[in-house]
Amino acid sequence: QVQLVESGGGLVQAGGSLRLSCAASGRTYSRYTMGWFRQAPGKEREFVAANSWSGGSTLYTDSVKGRFTISRDNAKNTVYLQLNSLKPEDTAVYYCAANKAPIATMFRYSYDYWGQGTQVTVSS
Repeated sequence: QVQLVESGGGLVQAGGSLRLSCAASGRTYSRYTMGWFRQAPGKEREFVAANSWSGGSTLYTDSVKGRFTISRDNAKNTVYLQLNSLKPEDTAVYYCAANKAPIATMFRYSYDYWGQGTQVTVSS
């Protein structure tokens, strides 16, 4: 089992920045691919970014490329999502997730463990 707890969400003006953190505990965290997803009201949960356990494989959805950065500190069992140049359409609950795939993957149903989410609200 892997337990995931997100933090760092909040209210920010358009153009601002936030850094989300996801602290993991449990079995062999460093061997998991970690992903970030988000879900806006009335919409499906969508992929944002993922990073393999080695850091050698990283994916981003097109709408966040160049603005968001995923990183991880395996010594601290933590994965981060740096959100820059935020837009109102980035408003959502952000979730981190973990799976045992050896490379980063965007497929929601491939992730075995999920956190409870952290709210990000971007005002215009």
